[in-house]
Amino acid sequence: MSIDYRARLDALQNHLKENNMDIAMIMTPANVFYYTGFNSEPHERFMALVVDNRKQENILFVPALDKEIAANESFIKNIVPISDEEDPYAILQEKLDGNIARFGLEMKKVSMFQHQRLASVFPDTTYEDIQPFINGQRLKKSRSEIAYTQKAIDIIEKVMAEGIKKAKVGMSELELAAELEFLMKKFGAEGPSFSTIVLSGEKAALPHGTPGNRKFQNGDFLLIDMGVTIAEGYCSDITRTFVIGEATEKQKEIYEIVRKSTQTGVDAVKAGVPLKTFDIEARNVIENSGYGEYFNNRIGHGLGIEVHEEPSVHENNEQIAESGLLFTIEPGIYIPDFGGVRIEDNVYINENGEGELLTSFPRELQIL
Repeated sequence: MSIDYRARLDALQNHLKENNMDIAMIMTPANVFYYTGFNSEPHERFMALVVDNRKQENILFVPALDKEIAANESFIKNIVPISDEEDPYAILQEKLDGNIARFGLEMKKVSMFQHQRLASVFPDTTYEDIQPFINGQRLKKSRSEIAYTQKAIDIIEKVMAEGIKKAKVGMSELELAAELEFLMKKFGAEGPSFSTIVLSGEKAALPHGTPGNRKFQNGDFLLIDMGVTIAEGYCSDITRTFVIGEATEKQKEIYEIVRKSTQTGVDAVKAGVPLKTFDIEARNVIENSGYGEYFNNRIGHGLGIEVHEEPSVHENNEQIAESGLLFTIEPGIYIPDFGGVRIEDNVYINENGEGELLTSFPRELQIL
C-alpha cells in the first residue's frame, strides 16, 4: 500500500497553471500531510508547503525542531527549517524572491494575523482561494486510503468489543472513556481521532455531549461514539448504543427504529444519485415512526485524514455521489430527559459505484 504524492502534487500544480496562479501555500496540517506524508501539528509555529508554479518547485517550511522528522517522512525533500527566534515571513519573502501576482491560500485556514503578515512582505499580490480544489481532491479516496481507514476501523471495533465488557453499574462515564482510550493505544492506535463520547441515561439525548461524573444505573442507555487515528494518518468514527441491565419496551422500540434507519441509509448508498438521497431515505424511517422531531442533524459526514471532511451528507445536498466517496451514516433519536440512540457506520462508494460497508460491529441491541 502506498500513496502517490507525486500525482497529488501534479494535480495541484496543474490547477495553478490553469488558473494563472504563481504560488500555492498550504498551511492546514492535514493538507500538508496529504501532499507530503509529513504529519505534524505545529501549534503556534509556522509550517507551510509552498508550491511554486513559476519555478516548478516545492518547498516545505517546518519548525526547526521538526526538521529531522520531516526529512524522514516528507515526500518533498526541499525542507526549510525555521527556528523560534526567526521571522517566518521574512524567510518566506527571501525564498520566494521576485514578483508574485496571484497567491493561492486556504481561505478558511488563514487568520487575519497571517494575512496581514503576508500582505506586508508581498504588498502587490492578490490572494485566491485554493481550498475548494484541495477539498475536491481529498474527497475521492483511493484503495490505499481505504486500506488505512479499514485498519483504523478494525482497531476501534476491537476497542468497542473489549471496552463494553468493563461497563458496569456504578462506573462513571469518564472512567469508561479512560478505559476505552487506554485500549486504543494498547491495540495499536496513535490515539483517539476526537474526544471519546460516553453518555449514559438521559445524557444520551445530547448528540455531542461530554462525558462527566454521572454513574451508570440499571436501565440506562449507554451511547459510545469514538474513533482512532493510526500512524499512517487515517481515522475511524463509529457509534453504538447499549442498554445497561434491562431495557424497557420504549427503549427497545426507539433502538429498533434507529437500527432500521441506519440499515436503510447504508442500503441506499450508491454512485449516481444526489447525496441527499441517503439522508432522506434514513430520515424517512424515523419520521414515519413518529420520532422526526427528535432527529434534527445531518445523516453523516466525510471521513479520512480528518474525522470530519467533505462531503456533508444532508437532506439539501444535491451533489451527485460518485466512486471514491467515504462517509458516515449516523441517524439518531434524541429525546430530552429520556435518552437517545445513535448507530454510526462508515461506508465507501467503491470502484463499481456500490456502497461498501467498512464497519462490521453488530447493530443488534446488546444488553450489558
